[in-house]
Amino acid sequence: MTARYALYAAPAPETPLWRFGSSVIGYDAASATDVDRPGGAPFDAPDWHALTVDPRRYGFHGTLKAPFALAEGTGEADLLEAAMLFAERRRAFTPPALKVSLIGAFVALVPDGAAPDLDALAADCVRDFDAFRAPLTEADRERRLRSPLSERQIAQLDAWGYPHVFEDFRFHMTLTGRLEAERREPVRAALAERYRAVSAPMQVDALCVFRQPDRAGRFSILARFPFEA
Repeated sequence: MTARYALYAAPAPETPLWRFGSSVIGYDAASATDVDRPGGAPFDAPDWHALTVDPRRYGFHGTLKAPFALAEGTGEADLLEAAMLFAERRRAFTPPALKVSLIGAFVALVPDGAAPDLDALAADCVRDFDAFRAPLTEADRERRLRSPLSERQIAQLDAWGYPHVFEDFRFHMTLTGRLEAERREPVRAALAERYRAVSAPMQVDALCVFRQPDRAGRFSILARFPFEA
């Protein structure tokens, strides 16, 4: 069984935002434990557990470099050292405030406005860590191609292992899986109301390395490297 790794932006585990996101999806990736969901809407829906299966697998996060298996000749220790050195050169920043929004069929937290610092951080992660990424398997490539992709996105998939990079990158922190059309706005509105109590600017001040032991497992935080520049 092959482990996978990912580079994510995530708030510190002691922050209200982390606790909010983890409670919504029912999983804390810092402690790798389940979290009881709050009472009331939208969490009292009988199928809420099923609606959050996908985000629960990945943990609360914003993707910087999508999950990958390690390339031949590289190891976990090599990746962690590179991540530590990368973080030492970065400066913390505060992107636009997050808002609860619909992205297609799912609900996520997204910046309320342009976020060039986030875009640049993600682009650097995609490039700087690509030497650690094993090539996509044919099965993974076929799975990605089931979604409608532009020619540019297909080229990016083949070059970088993920289609939504560079111009096609949009930072988001997923809160639900796919929702039926009639449920999307009610769930978004209910989560927005819950988020109001914890909403505050999120400082991006660390690079998080998440690890998934195998495809059936969940991602958890392997290491969190503070930005030190």
